[in-house]
Amino acid sequence: MRVLMFFIDGVALGQRKAENPFFSEPTPCLRKLLQGRPLVLASAGYRGDRASLVALDAVLGVAGLPQSATGQASIFTGQNAPRLLGTHLNGFPNQELRSLLAESGIFLRLRRRGYRCAFANAYRPDFFDLLRQGLPGNNYSCSTLITYYGGLTFRSLDDLREKQALFMDIDHTLLSQMEYGLPQITPETAGSRLAALSKEYDFTLFEYFLSDLAGHRGDIEEAARVVQTLDRFIGALTSSLDPAETLLIVTSDHGNLEDLAHREHTTNPVPALLIGSAAWRDRLMPRLHDLTDILPAILETLQGNDSEGDSAERSLGTL
Repeated sequence: MRVLMFFIDGVALGQRKAENPFFSEPTPCLRKLLQGRPLVLASAGYRGDRASLVALDAVLGVAGLPQSATGQASIFTGQNAPRLLGTHLNGFPNQELRSLLAESGIFLRLRRRGYRCAFANAYRPDFFDLLRQGLPGNNYSCSTLITYYGGLTFRSLDDLREKQALFMDIDHTLLSQMEYGLPQITPETAGSRLAALSKEYDFTLFEYFLSDLAGHRGDIEEAARVVQTLDRFIGALTSSLDPAETLLIVTSDHGNLEDLAHREHTTNPVPALLIGSAAWRDRLMPRLHDLTDILPAILETLQGNDSEGDSAERSLGTL
């Protein structure tokens, strides 16, 4: 069983109210997966033929509003990053979190077990200038750092042109406004491309963060566009995957976009939307409680591929 994680920044399970675009906007693909239910807190615990939905605690026992750096570090290491720091940290990881990501990042841990891993996001040319300098400064996301510390190859716009990567906005709206000669694509095309790419690896990660930016801006029209893009992308992604071969995990680090009544993060639980084999979904659902449970669930799913439950002997040659 392969695992594909779609990480969406700043989306939790909110209430059935007009300020929640996941309730107020049409999301036909998500509702089809959830048999007519919207992606809201009241739908948590759902288990259907194609998907299951679990609510994950993002507060992690630390006072204050959950934030990106600590939330993502918790997801990508399986450790309680807010507890480690004694607070929730926004923006980019500090040195303490960077050390945690360097020692316990998901890509590093999976590659040590012989799994083929990919970070599907494409980077613009200016990033590679920084990469050649060893990533100086502190303005790097958790996903960038786990890719760096995990020894993976960063994907470029050339990879994107070869359909071997996706840009962070899914449909190239931002790229098409730059001088790279890359036209817009549909969310459906992007979803199909990610599905095809994921079939080459045991674990694939793709990150989208415009959702958190839209939540902070509080613009209803922008939020609607983001939600509709996500819905179409997830719809194409799921229709292009074989549930017997790939488990898709859609999750987030903290709440924001689901409550446009304000522009701050929320303490709402985040989704773990599982799409794939019913047997694997049923196995994992009872074990998913908070952000730190995601990495162990991924490990367990991948280890289920191995006849003796231990992948330590798998070859690193294809990485």
